[in-house]
Amino acid sequence: MEPIVNPEIKFTKIFINNEWEDSVSGKSFPTINPATGEVICEVQEGDKADVEKAVKAARDAFKLGSAWRTMDASKRGVLLNKLADLMERDRVYLASLESLDNGKPFNDAFNIDLSLSIKCYRYYAGWADKTHGKTIPVDGSFLSYTRHEPVGVCGQIIPWNFPLLMQAWKLGPALATGNVVVMKVAEQTPLSGLAVAALVKEAGFPPGVVNVVPGFGPTAGAAISEHMDVDKVAFTGSTEVGHIIQKAAGGSNLKRVSLELGGKSPLIVMDDADLDFAVETAHFALFFNQGQCCCAGSRLMVQEGIYDEFVKRATERAKKRTVGDPFASNTEQGPQVNEEQFKKVLGYIQTGIAEGACLMAGGGKWGDKGFFVQPTVFSDVKDDMTICKEEIFGPVQVIQKFKTMDEVLERANNSTYGLAAAVFTKDIGNAVYMSNSLRAGTVWVNCYDVLEAQVPFGGYKMSGVGRELGEYGLEAYTEVKTVTISIPQKNS
Repeated sequence: MEPIVNPEIKFTKIFINNEWEDSVSGKSFPTINPATGEVICEVQEGDKADVEKAVKAARDAFKLGSAWRTMDASKRGVLLNKLADLMERDRVYLASLESLDNGKPFNDAFNIDLSLSIKCYRYYAGWADKTHGKTIPVDGSFLSYTRHEPVGVCGQIIPWNFPLLMQAWKLGPALATGNVVVMKVAEQTPLSGLAVAALVKEAGFPPGVVNVVPGFGPTAGAAISEHMDVDKVAFTGSTEVGHIIQKAAGGSNLKRVSLELGGKSPLIVMDDADLDFAVETAHFALFFNQGQCCCAGSRLMVQEGIYDEFVKRATERAKKRTVGDPFASNTEQGPQVNEEQFKKVLGYIQTGIAEGACLMAGGGKWGDKGFFVQPTVFSDVKDDMTICKEEIFGPVQVIQKFKTMDEVLERANNSTYGLAAAVFTKDIGNAVYMSNSLRAGTVWVNCYDVLEAQVPFGGYKMSGVGRELGEYGLEAYTEVKTVTISIPQKNS
């Protein structure tokens, strides 16, 4: 499929009540093409006043007797499927917009991001009329039952690394269960999320059900987190910001909070693993999306019997990785999302060198424009090194050696994070034992980044609170109400 190299920028305003509005303040901000460093366009900058308008629109859409509250659950599913249909229709345009604004290769945006986003909406469309309560046989002459009701106004704050997919992860379960949404799209990558807002209207969702506000975290994001009329906030992003949102929720109306945060995910390769497959999969686990994945396999732990050969092959693979124009068909790696991330990643590389890790490949800037970083590999990394403990969020592979299974489990679990982990081995007994022993929300065995809508995703420890996706993902967006009615006589 050929990309649209210069996609038309159709939507740059704030989406409230199914209408496009300028910011109350009159401010705008530039969104940058990370492949060139040049401004793509100006986008309206939403802040507290705009969030106030969006929350009011959402609250009105959630009133008793509204079109949304009285809509059949099955019709909500129809609307979600319609949204998926429209995204399928506009797939090339949306993928091109994503690649332009984010810097990820078009082939990845089209084949992975759009595919998973569309499947997520379709998955939750199927759930719309299948989440329900129970009748419960209590003692006495009473009829007791439970209802699964929508939480209400949901604030959703999404990140810049997978704008379309994270939007789908948030909107899918929220809308399937009958909630209304005020979403803040990332200031680094607002364009694709605004394009989907236009499709929400075209699909037939009533005004006020979905509102999208581009803006910055300390203003628009804070306004959502602190708002007394927002019933729930969902956030995907850094652990640092997760702390701020949790505090804001606690300091306001104790709104419900779900957080999908950072990670430093161990990828463990045992001596008996298929070496070529493990090398290639570990390469994908780290370098995919320019290393900008919360669940990246960013701590590669290889057993001593194959360590030297693994490092050799991993280094060779990194040196062959194709970096360049995101719209070129052979590009594997595009730029980091912006100059801030670019400098942060280069800073971590310098720290790794200074602390004594062995630089095997890369280590610097790639090209003469844009925010590209060379595919980088470090070996002989120790547990106390900064690059082993902190989330780099870039194309920097960190390789460590271990001797025994129990040793690597103890070291892998000695982390403040617990988002994901992986094990590569041919021994099914070891695979099960290690999967059960790793303190992580997701463990992959002989695979990586299998992130399908049907299975839950989320972290232990400081990697987050709650789960997204799957049936479990519905729980964050529903309140369970008990209704008990006195009846003249109960019969079995």
